[in-house]
Amino acid sequence: MATRAYFPTLVYSAALQQRGTVAFNQRLLRECRQLRVDDVAGRRWSRQNYPGGYTSYGSQHRLYEISPTFEALRKLLQPHVSAFARSVDWDLRARRLTMTDCWINIMPQRVVHSLHLHPLATLSGTYYVQVPDGAPGIKFEDPRLERFMAAPPRKHACREHNRQWVTLPAVAGQVVLFESWLRHEVTANTRRQERVSISFNFSWF
Repeated sequence: MATRAYFPTLVYSAALQQRGTVAFNQRLLRECRQLRVDDVAGRRWSRQNYPGGYTSYGSQHRLYEISPTFEALRKLLQPHVSAFARSVDWDLRARRLTMTDCWINIMPQRVVHSLHLHPLATLSGTYYVQVPDGAPGIKFEDPRLERFMAAPPRKHACREHNRQWVTLPAVAGQVVLFESWLRHEVTANTRRQERVSISFNFSWF
């Protein structure tokens, strides 16, 4: 072929487990809601940094250390993390990828998760606990975007791998993984039901 694809940006998506998802998500959802009630510092942080929603990012961000349910999630994520590491050919013989952060995101109607990345981490991801029909997915930005100085606009129906933004649908029970430098966002939740997810970081240093 005369044209080859170099420097791909890989995003991984798969079902967390083959069975038991509904019961596991019900346990997670109960704990997420209870933590929101109990976490005074987190609600205060969210009012300043996550208007209308709740996140434990600024208060309880290592939930796998205090909750057996979140520790079970960490263990279930490990095979997926290993699969992603193989897909990008990371050499992890000297060190291993270890979970360093794990926090809750609850998005009621009209709440937005603005464009961001995850500094000081290697691999990041999200697990979907509750996703109303029609709730927004996770939107990724082409990391080369600021370098397209004189590039023509892309066709409206261009192929997915040529798009400058790609939205991956959110599905309860699914895990999404990506390298931590990849910028992403979640647009406004237009549904009345809350969109509940768990975000996490893995690092190798």
